[in-house]
Amino acid sequence: MRVISVKRISDYEVVHPSARDELRAWYAEARKASWRSPAELKRQYRHASILKSGRVVFNICGNKHRLIVWINYELGLVYIKFIGTHHDYDSINAESI
Repeated sequence: MRVISVKRISDYEVVHPSARDELRAWYAEARKASWRSPAELKRQYRHASILKSGRVVFNICGNKHRLIVWINYELGLVYIKFIGTHHDYDSINAESI
């Protein structure tokens, strides 16, 4: 998959260094992946939440942080929409961010 807006990860790592290793691991796995459907993604990340409009929420660091991406499975694109703490996540609308 081609991951777009990777700078959000590096920016987030500066403020939350404890999330760095897991975010980098997620990025490395996403780049190697070739998900063609939400079902394929769920086989790899069974705790990921599939939302409407191609959005997926990943739990990072035991659910202390949340990563929201938009995925175009046909084109192999993953666009990082949001990275935040669980508290930050509670104050947004994950389906419209």
